[in-house]
Amino acid sequence: MPVRHDGRMTGRVRAPELRGRGWLNTGGRDVTLADLRGKIVILDFWTFCCINCLHVLDELRPLEQKYGDALVVIGVHSPKFEHERDPKALAAAVERYGVHHPVVDDGDMHLWQQYAAKAWPTIAVVDPTGYLVASMAGEGHAEGLSRLIDELIAKHTADGTLHRGDGPYVPPPAPDTLLRFPGKAIELANGNLLVSDSTGHSVAEVEADGETLVRRFGPFNEPQGLLLLPSDVAATAGYDVVIADTVNHQLRGLRLSDGEITLVAGSGRPWRSAVDEHPHDALAADLSSPWDLAWFDDKVIIAMAGIHQLWWFDPIKRTVGVYAGTTVESLRDGPIPDVWMAQPSGLSVGGDRLWIADSETSAVRYIEAGVMHTAVGQGLFDFGHVDGPAKEALLQHPLGVAALSDGSVLIADTYNGAIRRYDPATETVSTVDSGLAEPSDVLVTSTGDVIVVESAAHRLTHLAPGAVQSVAGERHRTERPPSPVAPGALTLDVIFTPAPGQKLDTQFGPSTRLEVSASPPELLLSGAGVTTDLSRPLVINPDIPKGILQVVAQAATCDVDVEFAACHLTRQDWGVPVVVTADGPDRLPLILRGLDES
Repeated sequence: MPVRHDGRMTGRVRAPELRGRGWLNTGGRDVTLADLRGKIVILDFWTFCCINCLHVLDELRPLEQKYGDALVVIGVHSPKFEHERDPKALAAAVERYGVHHPVVDDGDMHLWQQYAAKAWPTIAVVDPTGYLVASMAGEGHAEGLSRLIDELIAKHTADGTLHRGDGPYVPPPAPDTLLRFPGKAIELANGNLLVSDSTGHSVAEVEADGETLVRRFGPFNEPQGLLLLPSDVAATAGYDVVIADTVNHQLRGLRLSDGEITLVAGSGRPWRSAVDEHPHDALAADLSSPWDLAWFDDKVIIAMAGIHQLWWFDPIKRTVGVYAGTTVESLRDGPIPDVWMAQPSGLSVGGDRLWIADSETSAVRYIEAGVMHTAVGQGLFDFGHVDGPAKEALLQHPLGVAALSDGSVLIADTYNGAIRRYDPATETVSTVDSGLAEPSDVLVTSTGDVIVVESAAHRLTHLAPGAVQSVAGERHRTERPPSPVAPGALTLDVIFTPAPGQKLDTQFGPSTRLEVSASPPELLLSGAGVTTDLSRPLVINPDIPKGILQVVAQAATCDVDVEFAACHLTRQDWGVPVVVTADGPDRLPLILRGLDES
């Protein structure tokens, strides 16, 4: 997808044909660009592990409803993890996240390469005559897409090239089970279990057998984490359980005596502006996909998966603030204000330690005395199923942890379909059970029973005591085509064109921000750090043959000539694999938002 230095595409570019391993939500038929001629097409490059991709699914739903007879959204699933290459796992994810448009299985990354994608998520827009007209990475593009679609509808209606009517989407049969993709579970004082029935958009109370329904609470929007408050805190707060209402970007309180549900944190708007560690009004704060909850350091700790941080929530003072992390998506330990995380999705407290399932780095980490440490995990792109010394062991996108009384921790190793155990005393990892269907949480009850939330099997499973397995397993690394770059001077250009009817917003300071780092750090001789310019000179170390450039870019825009102008923030993290070669280009363009205005 060639672009000029100003971000515009060079000439009219025909959209590459849609070819993949198979299709979902089409009634079994393949879809071609010829089938879509006359429609505006949004291609959404996603992978189901990626929280930002899930945010984009939410952003696209109103567009699908508004422009239903003129617009077709096609999901292009280009997987990161090995588990995501499994067609059955993809089919489950399409149902789990309520994807109501066709999805092409791009398991071999063919379309990813054809459309020059470099980040999850990426969106490409194809006009009714089959030409690419825009490309954009990250989330926060909904308003800009709406304006672009309006322009395309006006133009192609006048040209006679827009054809309204039904698209190729065919809904699958509706399933019927007690639970549907449950997320997290806790034990109540009476021995019953409380389960977040995520795709059922409710919270279910079941008996200790995990199968007998007592009552339901809701509705919510894909709820995940649950926390039973200490009794004295609950008495003052007026509710017993805190619920992470994940897709609503809110926390809710549940009073068990009468089932009353109260909004306790979150404006309902997805996060677009930074919050610091100081107290902020909980109801006014913008949260981002809260995924799990724990009581630690006399506060509710929130795994804020959407922005790679932990936040705290005080249910008495009704305030929130940042607890750990900078919003950079990567793996870095140290004092908690400075650490990097990647989609933290599971929390558990053991003694003085807060254990964290850091899913996108396939890591288990912990906080003790204000410092974060990594127990297991090597980074964003290394994963697998390997037991043994913790420094060599590998996980694959874990979503849950449960601290045990002996100091060890059980891990819901989700994409390996296993329950793993990390022992700090020996610094080793073992496999306790395997062959499970995407376990998303693990709960140790007051009687010592171990219950697994077997999400893709839509059930709670009691783990039978047995011998610990030993798994040599396989080592994997996310393999995306690397970008060749020249050693020495390299210009990094993040391309951003405001959406129609918008301009860069400088009323609160610089409108753009660019943060650059590298793995290994030695890859960059200069150019790391934060600036407000989206173009930056880098110097690549000629002695490092390959690595990852970590780029975080954001741009603030506002509406033009509108009395009550809305403001928008577009943001994306790139982990760009690069290979250093003498004949490589001396410029690396990354499209945050690019338009064909020819």
